[in-house]
Amino acid sequence: MPDDSTILSAVGAPSGGGGAGHADLVSLFVKAHWIVQGVMCLLALMLLVCIYVSVFKGFYLMRARSESNNFADAFWRSRDIEQIYKQAQQMRNGPLAQMFLAGYTELAKLASDERLKDDREGNLANIERALRKAQMVETTKLESMVPFLATTGASAPFIGLFGTVMGILFTFQVFEKGTTLDIVAPKISEALFATAVGLVAAIPAVIAYNFFVRRFKVLRAEMESFEHDYLNIIKRHFLH
Repeated sequence: MPDDSTILSAVGAPSGGGGAGHADLVSLFVKAHWIVQGVMCLLALMLLVCIYVSVFKGFYLMRARSESNNFADAFWRSRDIEQIYKQAQQMRNGPLAQMFLAGYTELAKLASDERLKDDREGNLANIERALRKAQMVETTKLESMVPFLATTGASAPFIGLFGTVMGILFTFQVFEKGTTLDIVAPKISEALFATAVGLVAAIPAVIAYNFFVRRFKVLRAEMESFEHDYLNIIKRHFLH
């Protein structure tokens, strides 16, 4: 039965202290093939952009919800439309406030045009179009940059896998030249590290994307409900 020294010599015993260096993440990156390094740099950049988008849209969403809630309270509490208009002008990030301003502006145009005062259905249709347009603008503002999170979540694992495949291919080329296992194994680890980086970029991106999508659905439902309520108020009090 062969002793330990024979087994170590067969696989190529690592020199002292070399294994610890390969376990270091920085060492895995530095010693990787340049294609694998490029893949990991791309994934790191995508991760940084996702972090920026998540933080920026998170604060924007908080402001939008806060201002919309404050405006909704003021809208239903106050009976003075001019006062509501002044408050809405101060809430630039609130979707409901911006919809109100669009409807109010269109209503003011119709009221100032003597030729349109008797066209109740046409006036109502114009106001409805203004509200829909404002809703579309606000929805676009809310959802801007968020699709990048979905793109990262869907593509980052495959980009990392591409880096891994390329790294393993280069490792096999070295292996065919008779290199011992203690040289090949770290190179495979370097290649696999690209897949790990891809997952690190993808997982938070998917979580953030799903979080924002759920919140956007709530805000869109609130905007649609506000549109119906606003039109009903205009029908009862302004368009006779």
